[in-house]
Amino acid sequence: MIERVAIAFDRKDYHTAAKLLQQLLKESPDNPWVQFYLGRLYEVSHKRQDAEKIYRQLLRSTTNTKIVTQTRQGLQRLQEVEQEERQRAIAKATAEPNSSEPGVLVLEPLNQEQKSTVIAKFAQIMQLDAYTARLVIPSRSWKVYRSGQVGVLKFYGEQLKAAGIPCFWTTIAAVQQIQVYQVEYFSESAQQATVACRNQTNQLGSLTFNWSEVQARVVGLLPIFEEVVDIDARHKLERKTQTQDYAQFCDLHIPGRRCILRLSDHSYDFQQGVEIAAQPSQNTIRINWNQVLKWLEQHLPQVKLWSDFTPFAETILDQTEMLNNITPHIHLFRREPTNWDAAFQLYSGLVFHKCSAIAHNEN
Repeated sequence: MIERVAIAFDRKDYHTAAKLLQQLLKESPDNPWVQFYLGRLYEVSHKRQDAEKIYRQLLRSTTNTKIVTQTRQGLQRLQEVEQEERQRAIAKATAEPNSSEPGVLVLEPLNQEQKSTVIAKFAQIMQLDAYTARLVIPSRSWKVYRSGQVGVLKFYGEQLKAAGIPCFWTTIAAVQQIQVYQVEYFSESAQQATVACRNQTNQLGSLTFNWSEVQARVVGLLPIFEEVVDIDARHKLERKTQTQDYAQFCDLHIPGRRCILRLSDHSYDFQQGVEIAAQPSQNTIRINWNQVLKWLEQHLPQVKLWSDFTPFAETILDQTEMLNNITPHIHLFRREPTNWDAAFQLYSGLVFHKCSAIAHNEN
């Protein structure tokens, strides 16, 4: 009867093949040829997952050369169909307005137990092996997984979210459009707060806001590099660039005004405005800065603090081409540019985008 099934498939008479297989599955369900043709029936019925499952099981359980060869051909056909569908879907996604703009796809962290439940899906969607998939999914902080056309990133992101893998995507332009004001000091801090600040063209002005407008606080350390002279293993002098110190930053996000208020221990004027630290002129910068952070926390007790910048930055510092498209708005004296500055702007901008999207969905 197997021969009759094969003939039915050759004639593309799938109705007859299905009836014959129904009888064979009752008589000899474990017969490798019966299983193979059942897989073929699933394949032509567009039940590709069922077909793949049977094909892979056959490759593990049979040594029949003919079955193995035809099973591999079946898997190859399934992969080709999937690839064609993927290419069509990507072409459709990138045909939408603004879909070709550069953007980033960000994976959110999962613990080990959560990872184990989604690795197979992640590997399938991103066409990876399970080992690589496990390494890619972050467990500590956000990870910029891909950069490129935002239409393509959206295509993958929607599949990942549907599979229960937390992620989000945005354009680089959306990060660039956020206004960043450099805060020099707070001049008032009652129900409303007022800051003396400089805009992106370095003009000094002031901005008054309600504390309730602040939706996020983002803190991060940016390394300060210095060129030092050291002695190498051969006792010769050599110049090295080393991290000598860190500049501390704190961003306050006001999404209703599409702006970020950026404070830094290197630029905040502790002598001016509201008295935050006792005897600021006699304190170290670190003491004064810690007082400012504590004071902000008292005014913003319910506002989430985002502090995973360093592990986030360490995953993207080598993505120079992408980071070069981001204006850092970091005013530190540097002998040469560093990707750390653009990484902080990107991190803060992604938090801004994420929180704005959550607030929009809640409304």
